Amino acid sequence: MTKPPASGAPKRRTHPTSLSTKNAEELTAARKTYGRGNGISTGAVKDKKLRGNLKKIELRYREAASAAADAEILRPEDGPGFIEAEGELERTWKLRQEDIRKAVDVATAQKGFDLKLGFGQYSADYTRDGKDLLLAGRKGHVATFDWREGTLGCELQLGETVRDARWLHNDHFFAVAQKKYVYIYDRQGVEIHCLKKHIEVTHMEFLPYHFLLATVGNAGYLKYQDTSTGTLVAELRTKLGPATAMTQNRRNAVIHVGHGNGTVTLWSPNMATPLVTMLTHKGPVRAVAVDRGGYYMATAGADSRMNIFDIRAMKEVHSYFTPTPATTLAISDTGLLGVGWGAHVTLWKDALKTKQNSPYLSHHQDDGSAISNLRFCPFDDILGTGHAEGFSSLIVPGAGEPNFDSFEVNPYATKKARQEGEVRALLEKLRPEMIQLDPDFVGKIDLAHAERKKEQTVEAQEKRLQEGLEKDEKYRTRGKNSALRRFLRKKSGKNVRDERRDKLERLKLERQNRNKGKSEVSMGAALDRFKKKR
Repeated sequence: MTKPPASGAPKRRTHPTSLSTKNAEELTAARKTYGRGNGISTGAVKDKKLRGNLKKIELRYREAASAAADAEILRPEDGPGFIEAEGELERTWKLRQEDIRKAVDVATAQKGFDLKLGFGQYSADYTRDGKDLLLAGRKGHVATFDWREGTLGCELQLGETVRDARWLHNDHFFAVAQKKYVYIYDRQGVEIHCLKKHIEVTHMEFLPYHFLLATVGNAGYLKYQDTSTGTLVAELRTKLGPATAMTQNRRNAVIHVGHGNGTVTLWSPNMATPLVTMLTHKGPVRAVAVDRGGYYMATAGADSRMNIFDIRAMKEVHSYFTPTPATTLAISDTGLLGVGWGAHVTLWKDALKTKQNSPYLSHHQDDGSAISNLRFCPFDDILGTGHAEGFSSLIVPGAGEPNFDSFEVNPYATKKARQEGEVRALLEKLRPEMIQLDPDFVGKIDLAHAERKKEQTVEAQEKRLQEGLEKDEKYRTRGKNSALRRFLRKKSGKNVRDERRDKLERLKLERQNRNKGKSEVSMGAALDRFKKKR
């Protein structure tokens, strides 16, 4: 048993708790991830003072690497935290929201709430950073607020029908599709613009990288409005009547529009006709959703079917049945598929890539009100649900993307950072002409073989030279004038050079020399091969 040091004696330096509790594998992994490489070997250092200082420096480097590993909260390799069943008889879809709120921490439990508003069916929309929430009731009630803090931004009672509402590039402006026109308001609720060219709009989508507000209404016209300049970029006629559903592909900014004849059309402001027309259902399309990567599309129709399509191959992957026709769809950043049908909300895990037998979670509205809108909150495990009686915030573990790009969208940005981000977004705004099905087409390199391209070029040059010579002879021999005499004199003169003819002869000679080894055949008599050698 060792004696404790005296009060006046200096205490011996020990390793930190993080180093002592970790095993060798964790220390090696932390040093490899956050370290600066191999450490300095102090065994060959003869100077005791220098050797001691080097050991202290190496210890500090190890402490820093271990502290960095301990401070790492967001681990993308671990994946989002989904609910897992302990036994074979347990089912995650049997869990209710009350059970989830009791199991999570207090801060997360406060994010699940219900708002009884009573102004018709509500549609909800979150900002790109997930900080603010926009609510729009069918009977004219519009409100914006910071849903985490509970602070109200503005509240309006428009007194007319409101069909849809969308945030624009940040939380300072939002657009509302009212009975006749589309209006743009600021964060205080003051009317800024009235878009009179957008008449009886039913669905809206905002393209943040292009600053385009896409709308479609009862007349069947898809219109693109540039919110930075105020100009109408495109006005496209779908020729399929009123649109029943609409969403955007965040990968290539292509608009997906569902119609009453069961088709989904893909649109770009550069073409007057749809890029792709897909027959998805035997009845009207009720809802359309596209995942974050832009590879899968989910559609719900009046035939009580929910189909999953691979956009890359333009074919159906698999389909599901719902007890009643689904009214709304939503796909989270992690791939969870939310389906609203009747008064129920069903969430499916890994339902896009593979066929699933049972859902991940399910929720039933207690008051029995019909679900009208679903929207996942970015960077949070929250699903916003709009229904006939108000709005409900549901806790869905694993729905939010835990890792964010601060240069893209920063949920913790300051006021100055948001202002600089808005200016940067305007400077880097993409043109509408860049919207196409394959966004990776720009910048691709032609990988054709160089020799094959060279042979094709030689043959094309020979053909062009031959045509040029024939054309020159045709025009030079026209009429009895000085041009004819010059041509005859040039043709008869031995010391006159024709560059085109010389180049053509040179190309022909090169081709003959190149093909000489391939076409060498004995020109002797046919029976010479049977002669006996003497």
